[in-house]
Order: sequence, then C-alpha cells, then structure tokens
Amino acid sequence: MGATLATLTLKVLYHDKVDIGVTVTQYSNSTSDLEALVWESIITFILVLIICGVATDHRGSKELAGVAIGISVTINIIIAGPITGASMNPARSVGPAIVSGNYKNIWVFIIGPTVGAVFATVLYTFLRVTKPAQPEEPCHV
Repeated sequence: MGATLATLTLKVLYHDKVDIGVTVTQYSNSTSDLEALVWESIITFILVLIICGVATDHRGSKELAGVAIGISVTINIIIAGPITGASMNPARSVGPAIVSGNYKNIWVFIIGPTVGAVFATVLYTFLRVTKPAQPEEPCHV
C-alpha cells in the first residue's frame, strides 16, 4: 500500500509531466525470466541474511545495523540493478505496477524476492546462535 501511495503521489505531483512507467521494475530484453528470477532471489537472500545478522542477532551491533543494511542494498543495486532493476521487495514493484497499469513480468518481482527471503530466514534459523541463559542469582536471605 505504501509503494502504491508513493507512486500515486508522484503521479499527482508531476501532473503526468513525467512518465511514471520509469518507476516500474523491469529487466532488459536480453535477460530471461529465469535469470531475472534467480537474480532477484539471490540479492534478496543476501539482503535478508544481512538484516537477520545485524538487526535480530544478540551479537550484532545495533548501532551499525543501518550501515550494514545500506551497504548491502547499495552493492545489490550496483551489481543487479542494470540486469533486473534490483527490486528486492515485492511491494517496491507492485506499487508502481498498479499505478502505471504495467504488470509485465510482475510475477518475477513477487516470487523472486519471496523465495530469496524465505531461504535466508530458514538458513539463518539454523545458523543462529542462541543467547546463553543467564544463571540465576543466588537468593541471599
């Protein structure tokens, strides 16, 4: 809903002077559906794995979580942006598609990130080191 409202806001603010279609995530004609699906899965996997590690792990530095996540997003965009648009989030692709009415290959940007995120969370569940239990303080009466 947020991505749809954001794109709709841009459309209203620019009074159709700017083509909202540029906000729609698409991949180049030389990229196949399968390649785009795999790219989106991989970059989302990397992003979600990093989010799990720095934002949810008790050993992670909460102060630097945003920096690590931001660097991950930046590197993903540099590498996969020219190939698929580097969505990494179904909402980021669905919102502009709804406003522009362009649903071409939208399934890739829904399924790819979803698969990548699920695999990352499942893997991190197995990799997570549980927080050691704190021994109870002896009762001094």
